[in-house]
Amino acid sequence: MIDSLPLFHRIAGRPVVVTGLGEAAEAKRRLVERAGGQVVGDLAEGIALGARIAFIAEEDEAAAREGVTQAQKAGLLVNAPDRPMLCDFTVPSILDRSPVLLAIGTGGASAGLAKQLRLRLEALLPQTLGALAQALLAARPALRARFPDAGERRQALDAALGQGGALDPLGDVGPERVAQWLSEADRPVGETVEIVLRSADPDDLTLREARLLGSADLLLHEEGVPAAILDRARADAGRRVIGVEERHEETVRGLLVILRAAEQALKP
Repeated sequence: MIDSLPLFHRIAGRPVVVTGLGEAAEAKRRLVERAGGQVVGDLAEGIALGARIAFIAEEDEAAAREGVTQAQKAGLLVNAPDRPMLCDFTVPSILDRSPVLLAIGTGGASAGLAKQLRLRLEALLPQTLGALAQALLAARPALRARFPDAGERRQALDAALGQGGALDPLGDVGPERVAQWLSEADRPVGETVEIVLRSADPDDLTLREARLLGSADLLLHEEGVPAAILDRARADAGRRVIGVEERHEETVRGLLVILRAAEQALKP
C-alpha cells in the first residue's frame, strides 16, 4: 500500500496561496510561478478568489498552525514546509522533460534523498524525451486508426517503447522516429503468459515477470495471491479470480497474464 496518491495538478492561470517570508516561502512562490499559477500572498484573499491549494510557509510555529487550520477549514489542500504532520500533500523533487515530468517524493521524510535521486535520473533521461512525448501525442489519431483495439494499441506501444524497441525513450530517439515506426509497425498478436510465484514477496519477481505484470491487459489470478504482487499490475488492467485447478478460456487481443502461486508461496 502507498502512503499517498501522486497527482499532477494543473494550476496555470489559477490562484495559489503562498504565505510567509524567508527561503521556504520564496521557493514555493517560484515553484507556483514555474507552473503558471497566480501567487496570492494573503490567505483570506486567496480563499475569496477560489484558490484550491495553499502553501503555509510561516517560520513561526503558531502562525503556521493557525494558517493551516484556517486554510483546511476553507477546503484548501495545504502544504506546510518542514512540517509534514500538518501537510495534506508534499511537494516532490521534479525532473522536467516537459511534457514528461517525473516527481520523486519521500512523503516528507527527506527532501535531500528525493533531490539526489532526481540528479541521478537526470543523467539517464535524454533531453529529447519531451519531443518524443509530443510526437506521440500528435500521432494519436494515426495510432488509433492503425490499431483500433485498445489492447493491440498498448501492446504495440509497449514493444516500441520497451528496452531496445524502436522508440526506446532512453535511446535518445528523435520525434521523427514516431512516424517511421507507425508506418512499419505490424499488428501485434495476442499473447498469453503464465507466471508461477515462488514467494509472496514482490521483490522476488524477475525483471521479465515484473514487466509482464506491468504490461498486462487482463490478469487472471488465483485466490490468495498477495495484494502486494497484484499491485505490480496496471491499475486499469482487467482482473479475474480463478480456481487452483480451473482452466481459463478467456481470450484477449493484448497481453493476458495468468498468475498462479505454488502452495508454499502462499504460506506466511
